[in-house]
Amino acid sequence: MKIGIYGGTFNPIHYGHLRTAEEVFDILLLDKVLFIPSGKTPFDKPDIEKAEYRYEMVRKAVKGNRRFEVTDMEVRRRGRSYTVDTIKRLRNKYRGSELYFILGIDTFLDLPCWKQPDILIDQTNLVVISRPGYAFIDLAASPYLEGISRNTLRELDKGKMNMFSFSISGKRKGYLCNVTGLNISASRIRSLVRSGKEIKYLLPDSVKSYIISHALFKRK
Repeated sequence: MKIGIYGGTFNPIHYGHLRTAEEVFDILLLDKVLFIPSGKTPFDKPDIEKAEYRYEMVRKAVKGNRRFEVTDMEVRRRGRSYTVDTIKRLRNKYRGSELYFILGIDTFLDLPCWKQPDILIDQTNLVVISRPGYAFIDLAASPYLEGISRNTLRELDKGKMNMFSFSISGKRKGYLCNVTGLNISASRIRSLVRSGKEIKYLLPDSVKSYIISHALFKRK
């Protein structure tokens, strides 16, 4: 089984996240995409809602899509959550399956600062997705993309390729994937909520209703 792993704060989840998951599913011919809302992370900020709320928003957003699942494994975890630990647990749970960890260009650039990044890339394939405001050429300086030409990165940026695969470790592969650049940000949604403005068409109606009924993102 080929399983996409899509982690994040999802504060809140929106159509940018959902469309990305759909396209990666199709590009890599996955069997499912598993959404993992983060618990307590080393990078938490004051405006991040409780993990239980964020999990419930994701659950509502993916409901009815047979391609998608959501797990509360990080929400239930005591203490801080680290991606390398989560991937190890998933490899133990899904023995015999191939895992594909989905992350944006900006997040991939920060990978050397994560806990045990070399162990992480030995445990899972990495799927680096395009993000509004970032370009694949930005990855030229990454220590994990040695041997990939600048021309290839430029071709991706121009949209002449929708995917490029490469060896990222002795066991795993990396994939650079062009996805539809929906310029929707969770921070913008939170700002609109605080201002009392409409957030319709930025995220599923079920998520919007949950935000309103639980008065989320009201604090500054």
